[in-house]
Amino acid sequence: MSAKPATGLVPQLQAFINSPTGPKTTHFWGPVANWGFVLAGLSDSQKSPELISGNMTGVMCVYSALFMRFAWEINPRNYLLLACHAANETVQLNQLRRWYGYHYGDPTKETPQVASA
Repeated sequence: MSAKPATGLVPQLQAFINSPTGPKTTHFWGPVANWGFVLAGLSDSQKSPELISGNMTGVMCVYSALFMRFAWEINPRNYLLLACHAANETVQLNQLRRWYGYHYGDPTKETPQVASA
């Protein structure tokens, strides 16, 4: 009689820890560190669009697009890196939209002004 393979949470966790994309590798810690870009972009989305650098935001869009491609092409595929850069691409494109609207938006819209007494 052969032994059954172990099932449950502990063996699955051990398999993840020891996998080629687990926490013992840069395939795990690189994407974890890159989530800082996403958090910073989300934080910046609450600030005035006049503070956004169009050049830097554009570079971040290209950077995340390139790394999404990289995460898909490497072996083994790094889904954590792909998700991180997809989220960052979304955040940065929103920032780019806000920057563009502030600098090149509809000129007929007036900015709100405080009424003087």
